[in-house]
Amino acid sequence: MSASARLGQVASHLSSDKAPRTQIGVKNPDDVVIVQALRTPITRARKGGFKDTTSEYLLGNILKGVLERSKLDPALVDDICVGNVCPPGGGATLARMAAIYAGFPHTTSVQTVNRQCSSGLQAVVHIAHAIQAGMIDIGIGAGVESMTQFYGPKHSVVPDVMNDEVLAAPGVADCLIPMGFTSENVAHDFKISRGKQDAFAALSHQRVEKAQKEGLFDAEIYPIKTKIVDKDGNEKEIVVSRDDGLRAGTTAESLGKLKPAFSAEGSTTAGNASQVSDGAAAVLLMKRSRALELGLSIQGKLIASAVAGVPPRIMGVGPAYAVPAVLKKTGLTVDQLDVVELNEAFASQAVYSMEKLGLDINKVNPKGGAIALGHPLGCTGARQISTLLTELKRQDKRVGCTTMCIGGGFGMAAIFESEH
Repeated sequence: MSASARLGQVASHLSSDKAPRTQIGVKNPDDVVIVQALRTPITRARKGGFKDTTSEYLLGNILKGVLERSKLDPALVDDICVGNVCPPGGGATLARMAAIYAGFPHTTSVQTVNRQCSSGLQAVVHIAHAIQAGMIDIGIGAGVESMTQFYGPKHSVVPDVMNDEVLAAPGVADCLIPMGFTSENVAHDFKISRGKQDAFAALSHQRVEKAQKEGLFDAEIYPIKTKIVDKDGNEKEIVVSRDDGLRAGTTAESLGKLKPAFSAEGSTTAGNASQVSDGAAAVLLMKRSRALELGLSIQGKLIASAVAGVPPRIMGVGPAYAVPAVLKKTGLTVDQLDVVELNEAFASQAVYSMEKLGLDINKVNPKGGAIALGHPLGCTGARQISTLLTELKRQDKRVGCTTMCIGGGFGMAAIFESEH
């Protein structure tokens, strides 16, 4: 961060009622820092490398990976919060099973959280808040989703019967609009052309393809040994070490040949929307003073987070409102963000959010995003943190933002500082 930018941030803090406790460029013993942020590869649901791998196995192995990479005694971890969306029972039992399997003692508590597509980020923020409040010392915020197991026509996310009086209230029924139709609403209301959407989607694939060839994901991925069943019913052991959602050679022209998926006159297709995927990610957090006491290296720190509500029928615009909300808390401007990991739920909403915020396309998802990588719902918010911090380190930059839209009509965003 430049001297002038830093002075601007300080001036903003001084002019506000209350300065944030965590500031960029200032190392405070009470900072909530990230010691390890790690993810599994992301694979195609029902087709990819994790199609025969269960949710608790994915989560258990990424938790093992965090312990292995950090060399932390698992008994020191007070609480684990796991973001997930689709599992029955809120995934609570599966999360506990995964933690015990990973080697955490019974004394390490486990909870789950569901804030739809931001669940993984919300889990990290929950842990950060507990650390800031002095309720826990060390915690892990994680996210997992096996959309192979729990997503699709056989796994309804809404009850069969709902109250008519509630449904009749203005705006309530909009909460039930399928996500693909909310994408069409954004494209229609804000005139996001099919051409723009396809160009953005093609860029996502091209960036992922380039990043994979250059090994840019290697530092954030923890390879997973698992089993897969082939078309003949034979089971074999494999190691999944790469994301497999990429469609190499994708162009805007090739995407332009696909038919709309939700409306004959629409512009959202299977090619310019995020993929249905499987994956897990985890982030180990503690205060800076504790990390230094334990001799642990620090990847970065969480500066601030914010959630903003938007109309459910255009839920995809959420980042356009969540990012300004978190920037206001930090005294930063959009121009001071070095890298932005913007979840690509749909190209329509990603393009709208970029244009509304005035983001530089060169700073947004430089290694590609969910259209090419995939979007395991509960995992994404935690996955983006590992992607962001490794990219900030690669570019030798400091300040980054993760953000996503959220089903039901929200956006969430968080600011991080790399300490590479």
